[in-house]
Amino acid sequence: MNGPTPASDATLSTASAGTAAAAANPSAGVAYAAPARKARRVPAPRVWPIKDYDVYALLGGNAFVILAMWVRHGGLHELATSAGIVTAIGELAALYGTYLVLIQLVLMSRSPWLDQIFGQDRLVAAHRWVGFSAIWLLVAHFVFTTVGYGMADGSGPINEAINLLTVYPYVLWSGIGLVLFILVGITSVRAARRMASYETWYAIHLYTYLAIALSFLHQLFVGVDFATDPVARVYWIALYILAFGLLFVFRFGQPISVSWRHRLRVANVVKEGPDVVSIYLIGRDLDQLPVRAGQWFRLRFMTSNGWWRAHPFSISAAPNGKYLRFTIKNLGDYTRLLQHVRVGTSVFVEGPYGVFTGATRTRPRVLFIAGGIGITPLRALLEELPAARGNLTLVYRASHENEVVFRNELDELASLRGATVHYLVGRRGSREMPSDPLDPRALRRLVPDVYDRDIYVCGPAGMMERVLSGLHWLRIAESQIHYERFNF
Repeated sequence: MNGPTPASDATLSTASAGTAAAAANPSAGVAYAAPARKARRVPAPRVWPIKDYDVYALLGGNAFVILAMWVRHGGLHELATSAGIVTAIGELAALYGTYLVLIQLVLMSRSPWLDQIFGQDRLVAAHRWVGFSAIWLLVAHFVFTTVGYGMADGSGPINEAINLLTVYPYVLWSGIGLVLFILVGITSVRAARRMASYETWYAIHLYTYLAIALSFLHQLFVGVDFATDPVARVYWIALYILAFGLLFVFRFGQPISVSWRHRLRVANVVKEGPDVVSIYLIGRDLDQLPVRAGQWFRLRFMTSNGWWRAHPFSISAAPNGKYLRFTIKNLGDYTRLLQHVRVGTSVFVEGPYGVFTGATRTRPRVLFIAGGIGITPLRALLEELPAARGNLTLVYRASHENEVVFRNELDELASLRGATVHYLVGRRGSREMPSDPLDPRALRRLVPDVYDRDIYVCGPAGMMERVLSGLHWLRIAESQIHYERFNF
């Protein structure tokens, strides 16, 4: 069955939580008002004509070229002796470890075509595994090369390591780079990430660039390809230029261009509930900013203590060409300061990102499952997605009544759009809610036609895991399940 028209073709919208007043008078306090009105069209994000198998073919082709160059440079001849075999393993580990580091740069570039193909979840998973694999290969390079050289000259691995690090500066540089890579790897372990703030984790990861620079100098001076073959030297330099080029264009160039063109600033801050505020941003030519409901931006508020911090937030109202709304909960970190950000503060933006949009929709009927502040992108989707009356259903889970955000807006949107909203409020295991209301059997009773719907899920990590596990237990097709996590 063909899906509905793209989300950007939606013509129905509502003004939420005084948004019209917020845009017209940034300093005014506003109360809830949601008159129906026509939304201004905004362009849809570009669709890139690239598939995942194109990326895999490109990566596999380059991996084969790297192996072929190693063979061409006499790598197979090293396999005649035990020392040569060990050294050869170290050389291949270095080549493929370096290749994976360059792939990491591309994964870090926030390229829109990668975001479109794989989505945030798959990119985060790839980033983690490629990173750990690169570090292990570089460690293996140091160990096997040192042992191989020590076997060849009879000095032993420890003496060989001391000799390499003290006599050859470029080996010392690579050793420092390897230590930095290991440090970044340790802070990426789940247990370490839970203990560190986003800012600390991000600052440590900046050392990756220094590690890459030091490793490149090592490769430039003693790498087999660089030292003996000008064609291979050009090939590797081209890989570095391509990887860093993508990084600079999409990580720095595009955000600077978007921020300069639209000049976003805080127009209003509206309290939505305990420790929850909506921040409205206005700027120039917002009707030309390509964005869909469900997407997210990294926001950098240009204050003395915020200009260096970029945090991801989903838009919580459908794009309308006049403002962007972000709803932020105080989670005890920088989000606490954003509860009191001043009107007029300039905002540097990166994005939009994400595939949690109507573009992935496959069915006319849609079920939204929200938990807590995870309602933010789903509220925007509820407003934007084209649908006949009765085809949209929202299930909203919260532990306490005061954790329900946008209740008035959701009720009005439900009335306006003919949607159904179920509020599941109460602490799991309590008298009023003895069992999990999002258990797959309970969900099937609540929404009997769940098999015929696309399902969008957003909420706390634990809640999402339970819901996704339940959907798989129900044997809902993967193509019907849509979600995106904000892991770092």
